[in-house]
This record gives sequence, structure tokens and C-alpha cells, in this order.
Amino acid sequence: MCEICSSSSLGFTRRGLMAGLGALAATASIAPALAQPARSAETPDAALARLAEGNARYVAGKLNERDYSTGRAARAKGQAPYAAILSCADSRVAPELAFDEGPGELFVVRVAGNFVTPDGLGSLEFGAAVLGTKAIMVLGHTSCGAINATVAALQKGNTLPGHIADLVTAMKPGIEPVVKAGGADLEQRAVVANVQANVKRLQTATPILADMVSSGKLKVVGAYYDLPTGKVVMV
Repeated sequence: MCEICSSSSLGFTRRGLMAGLGALAATASIAPALAQPARSAETPDAALARLAEGNARYVAGKLNERDYSTGRAARAKGQAPYAAILSCADSRVAPELAFDEGPGELFVVRVAGNFVTPDGLGSLEFGAAVLGTKAIMVLGHTSCGAINATVAALQKGNTLPGHIADLVTAMKPGIEPVVKAGGADLEQRAVVANVQANVKRLQTATPILADMVSSGKLKVVGAYYDLPTGKVVMV
């Protein structure tokens, strides 16, 4: 077992954690002599502003023109994404398009229902601590099939096939209070509740993200993508 892996056992220390992150950063870094992409935003507020500006262009149909071959060689030598997106796997939601960004700008983790999994959390920790992302956005969307299935299962006790049931189990804690409350627009309120629950989970995820949030190095926010308009709405 490598030194990093052995230091990440249940008894790891903060010093061991930082040493492990330093080793990961070293493997992800590029020698100074090699040109590599520059980060497009260097603070959490700047990262969120850039996401908002990109989405405004997308909604207006005024996307930046790009030559995707430009910068390809530099991207092969390193990456410096400014934000990470925890998005639903829905085929109608494409974060790079929704925020009008090209390759290398966004670090995207996708799973049906946009909830935090152990693997997803590790990926987001890597993005923030090693690659230097300044913001994480949990991005739900309207008419989410995974959310609707969870609401239906909570209301009717449906038994879903295969591992689809695992999605319901994972999303149940955040959505169940909304289902119990009932009322109008239940499925959309469940979308928002699911986003908010996962934002809270990331903000308090120890030992990495919670420290970065409390020190102001990282912001974790929630939003949903409106399918008919393409607009990203903060929640």
C-alpha cells in the first residue's frame, strides 16, 4: 500500500492529510517550464460570477465562438478548472453548454438525481484541494425523472427494479420532509430540497471541503436548470 493510502486510514492526522494532498498536487502539477492553462477565476465570488455570465449568454443564444483545437496542447499538460458542478446525468442538461464554457474550465461530476456519493465526494475533494476549483455548484433541474421517481416511491411505496432503488434511498432524506408536507408544485419543491440537502452535505464534508468553506477558499451553492428556458436559478 502506498504512503498516501496508508495515511488515509481511520486514524489519519491532519498532518498526514495535508502531506497526502501535497503529494497529489505534485502529481497533478506541471513543470514551470511547460505552458499550461490559466484559471479563469481565482476567487469563489469571481467563479460564481463567471458561471452566471456564461448562463446569461446561453439563455440569450449569444454563445462565445470557439476554436476547440486552440489550447489543446496546453490542456494536455495540465488543467485549472475554476468551478465544479455536481449535476444530474439527464441528457438534456449539459453544464459546459449551460455555462458557455469550453474544455478545461469546469470539473463536472454527474449522477442521476445530482446527489453526493462517496465517489462523487472524493472527486469534488480532488477538484477543490488539488486542482483548485473555487466553487462547487449542486445543479438540479426541472422535470427530473429521478426526483419524480423518489416522490412517487415515498407516496406509494413503489418497488423500483435493480439499482434504481438505490437512487431513491440516497435522495429520500432530503426529499421526504417535502413529500410529507404535501401541497402544490410538490415535485419542483422536491428538486429544490434535494439540491439544498446536498449543498449542506458538501459544506460540512470533513476533512477537506468543510475546512475550505470555513476558510473562505471555497463556496458551495445550489441551483436548478430550467429545461424550457435554459436558465440556471439559484436556490
